Amino acid sequence: MHAYYFDNLPGDPRLPHDYVPSRPVSEETLQKLGLKHWHIPVEGHEPTIDEVARTHGYKYRDVIDVSKAGLGEAFEANTKAFFDEHMHGHDEIRFILDGSGFSDVRETPTEAWIRLPLSAGDLLVIPAGMYHRFTLDETDAIKAVLLFKEEPKRVAFSRGPETDVSPSRKEYLESIGVSVGA
Repeated sequence: MHAYYFDNLPGDPRLPHDYVPSRPVSEETLQKLGLKHWHIPVEGHEPTIDEVARTHGYKYRDVIDVSKAGLGEAFEANTKAFFDEHMHGHDEIRFILDGSGFSDVRETPTEAWIRLPLSAGDLLVIPAGMYHRFTLDETDAIKAVLLFKEEPKRVAFSRGPETDVSPSRKEYLESIGVSVGA
């Protein structure tokens, strides 16, 4: 998976925001942060997604169409909310069926943003407790299958003092070898 450090310059978040020259992020760094990813051709993807779901215990699915047509009047509010830094109490798993966008994840302990461009065929697993955000790119549309271990919940916890000490955050930090203190 192509990944690079986000340049943090002001401007439209739907643009690539890659440094010049680019500052790529290694596969080893992504793995150390607990990220998992696959590229699965969209055509005929069902058996492979079924196997990934079975292997990792993902029992529920939902399809989300993040576009003006798919979300209607809620489009602007939803896309703004997706770009707020947050975490979930469960893994976030998405398989991109169509369109494209960017997932940004916080590198711990540096606090740098890592940008992951996503397009059709990409499957990304962001672990529970990892701070992240999402934005469409300039195409303004993405359609994805979301996988869940339990009944689907789309509860995001905005970053703050409470989430920094939440059980999900502590478990995540411990899983990547970062000391959380008493």
